[in-house]
Amino acid sequence: MLANENASPAGRFNFEVRSIDHVPLSERHGKAWHLWPIWFCGGAQLTTLAVGIIGIGMGANLIWSAIAIVLGCAFGTLFMAGHSTQGPQMGLPQLIQSRPQFGYIGALLVYLVAIVTYIGYNAFNQLLVGQTLHELIGVSETGSAMAFSLLAILMAIVGYNSFHKVQRGLAFVMVAMMLVLTVGLVAFMDLPERQLTLQDFNLNAFLAQFFVAAAYQLSWAIYVSDYSRYLPADVSVRASFWWTYLGAMIGGVWMMLIGAAAAALSPGQNLAAGLIMVGDMVFSGFGKTLVVVSVLILITSAAQNFYGASITLLSIIDTLKTQTSTLFKRILAMLVVGSGAMLLALLANENFVKEFGDFLAILLYLFTPWTAINLVDFYAVRHGKYSIKEIFNPNGIYGRWNWRGIGAYLVGFVAMLPFSNTGLYTGYFAEQLGGADISMPIGLAVSALVYLGLCRSQNIASELNQVEAVSAQ
Repeated sequence: MLANENASPAGRFNFEVRSIDHVPLSERHGKAWHLWPIWFCGGAQLTTLAVGIIGIGMGANLIWSAIAIVLGCAFGTLFMAGHSTQGPQMGLPQLIQSRPQFGYIGALLVYLVAIVTYIGYNAFNQLLVGQTLHELIGVSETGSAMAFSLLAILMAIVGYNSFHKVQRGLAFVMVAMMLVLTVGLVAFMDLPERQLTLQDFNLNAFLAQFFVAAAYQLSWAIYVSDYSRYLPADVSVRASFWWTYLGAMIGGVWMMLIGAAAAALSPGQNLAAGLIMVGDMVFSGFGKTLVVVSVLILITSAAQNFYGASITLLSIIDTLKTQTSTLFKRILAMLVVGSGAMLLALLANENFVKEFGDFLAILLYLFTPWTAINLVDFYAVRHGKYSIKEIFNPNGIYGRWNWRGIGAYLVGFVAMLPFSNTGLYTGYFAEQLGGADISMPIGLAVSALVYLGLCRSQNIASELNQVEAVSAQ
C-alpha cells in the first residue's frame, strides 16, 4: 500500500505537484483494460518486425526463431508489466520513481538512459517509415520521415487522451487484420523443410533472438508507468499487470512472428517489402493495407515517445533548476528530441536491421540493472510505501545522491560485460560460449542482490520509519 500523506479523508490529494509530474486523484480516469490497446499497439507496429528477423538473419530457422521470440517476449514483458503496476499506486512518471533508489540528483543517470531510448527509437521509426512510404508510393524517404515526426509531435501536443483513443480504435482494426494474415499464412505459406525442423538448432542465433526480444519488451519499462498513472488509484496491481502484460505480449509476439515468417520467405528484402509480399499472399492489395495501418500505429507509438521525452527533458531541467512547466516548454522539448532523432536517422547507414539489433543490445545493458533495482525496491524493500512529497524534495529523506542504487547499478552493469556480445565488444565468457550473449539474467540477479544487500547493511528501516512519520503529519 502506498504511504499516502497526500490524501484527505474524502480521498482527495491536498498536496498538489505540477501536473507534468503527478496526477492527482481528482484527475484519474479510465479502466484497467485501456492499458491493453496502448501496449498492443506498442508491439503491433513496423519496428517490431525488425526484432523478429534477427534470428533468421543469424542462421536460425523459423521454428527455433519462433520459440525464441515467444520465450524472450514472455520473459522481458514480465518486468515491463511489473513497472506498469506502479503507476496507479503512485500517480508518477516512471523515471521520477527512481529518486528513492538513486537520489534526487542521482536519478539523472536514469533520465539520460531514457533520452537515448526516445531518440534512438524515433530515429529508427523515421527510417522505417521513410523506407515504407518510398516502397508504397515512391515519395522521398527523408521528406516522409520528417512528415512522420511532425505528425507524431502534433499528436503528442494534442494530448494523452486523444492519441490513446486513436490507439484503441487502431488496436481492434489491427487484431482483425493480423488474424486474416495469420490464417492466410498458415493456409498458403510454402516453406522449405529446413525452416520447420527442430533438428536444425543454432544456439548463438537462438540466444540472440531470445534476448533481443526480451530487451525490446523491457525497453518499454522506462515509461510504461507514464500511462498507467492516469488510472484510478483503486485499480489493483493484478489488473494493471495483466492488462499490460497481455497487450504487450500479444502485440509483440504476433508482429515478431510475422517478421520472422517474412524473413524466412523472402530473405534480403526490406521490412516494408517483406510485409507487403506476405500480405499479398492472402489476397492482392492486403499487404499494402496492412502496411498503411502499421504506419498509423507507428505514428501513435512515436507520439508516446515524444510525450515521454517532453516529460523527461523537463524533469532533467527541473532537477537542476526548479521551474514551472508550460505548454511552450513541452513543445520545445518535443522539437529538441525530434531534431535529435532526425539527425541520428540521417547519419544511419543502410544496414538498418544490424544497427537496430546493436541498439537493442545496448538498451539491454542500460535497462537491466535499473529495472532490477526499481522493482526490488518497490516490491521487496519498501512494499510500495513511498512519500510522494519527499520524492519532490531535493533535500528530503531520499537524499540528493543515493549510493545504494548507483552502486548496485554500476556493479550490475560491470558484471554483465564479460557475458555480453555486441558489434562493439565481446566479453570473455561470451567468446567461450561461441558468441552467445547471456548478460541479461546476470545483470538482473547481480543488481537485485547487491541492492538488497546494501539496503540491509545501511538499515533502510529508519528511512521507512521517516516515511511513516511524514504520512502521519
